[in-house]
Amino acid sequence: MYSNLLREPKIVVAGPCAAESKEQLFAVAKTMSEIGIGDFTIDLNNHSVSEGNTSSSPAEKFWGFHFFRVGVWKARTNPADFQGAGDEALTWLKEIKKQFGFKICVEVASAEQVQLCIEHDIDAVWIGARTTVNPFVVQEIADAVQDSLLSVFVKNPINPDINLWLGAIKRFQNAGIKNIMAIHRGFSVENENVYRNAPCWEIPVTLHIKLPSIPILCDISHIAGSVELQQMVAQTAMNYGFEGLMMEVHHNPQEALSDSQQQLTPSQAIHLLETLVFPTSKNEAENALFFQRNLIKSIDIQLSKLLSKRMEMVDEIAAIKAKHEIPLLQPTQWKKVVEIYKENSLKDDHYQQFLDDFLLLLHKTSLKRQE
Repeated sequence: MYSNLLREPKIVVAGPCAAESKEQLFAVAKTMSEIGIGDFTIDLNNHSVSEGNTSSSPAEKFWGFHFFRVGVWKARTNPADFQGAGDEALTWLKEIKKQFGFKICVEVASAEQVQLCIEHDIDAVWIGARTTVNPFVVQEIADAVQDSLLSVFVKNPINPDINLWLGAIKRFQNAGIKNIMAIHRGFSVENENVYRNAPCWEIPVTLHIKLPSIPILCDISHIAGSVELQQMVAQTAMNYGFEGLMMEVHHNPQEALSDSQQQLTPSQAIHLLETLVFPTSKNEAENALFFQRNLIKSIDIQLSKLLSKRMEMVDEIAAIKAKHEIPLLQPTQWKKVVEIYKENSLKDDHYQQFLDDFLLLLHKTSLKRQE
């Protein structure tokens, strides 16, 4: 997939998680505009701005801001959580579009919501992960957008099912929609300890292979679940050759009514875009190494976080053993741990020796912490 690394221009879809109030939406839009996230399209051949905002932000060398994304109707797991401002927010977004020149993108989950978007001059809609799992609803939405000028973004289903994702996209293709993009937002899987949603990068790569004409963007906010991990997720997406990013941006994330922990400030968003690295060499071997090394970096970050979590759990086990006067050494339990690693290991002699050394060190360190 990394053959598309330098496809241009890279796309940014950015804005707050939810429409909270008119004042909040205008504050986010104003701050984004002032700091250099505006309605511009970038020519990567000469690094010039071809239209719209003439800000000189270095991020413009690689990126084109295309859509101001907002959750008007929020599908929340807990019905007590904030669920968006609803229909009224569409009027506010129409005013924002006129004042700032932003194209507007909102999530829809029904044909009725599509019709409201059309009536309020919304430019694009995205199909959320919870909606993509239901072919009946996806078909209703596809029928509703059929005669419109809406662009359609299709997020992957919440569960790791490539066929549901493919099927949803094909329904919009069958409806004659020309501007379709896929959004990779990660998957809900058991025992995911690093990210909010597991990336499962092999699934969007497979989608790209099956539908090479469909651009794929990465929703770094919903994969990472925190501000700290978004840079790594974004870099990995760029390494895979994704065409752009979707990100949640709020002028004051600490006061956000939903997902405050994963919303960037506009300045953080600009910094993230500016610090992403792209391969510049035309040498195929160097580009391939760049790609693989960044994937290893992503794995190393995950490993370091998981090892830290494991040691924290060792501390909790030590407290339980001390309270109930249970011996520190538990040979039967450790044997089960070793079996887990052996079952999932490479079968060559060098790796087996490494694994033996690693497990010995892991066991010794765990016992020392418990002591």
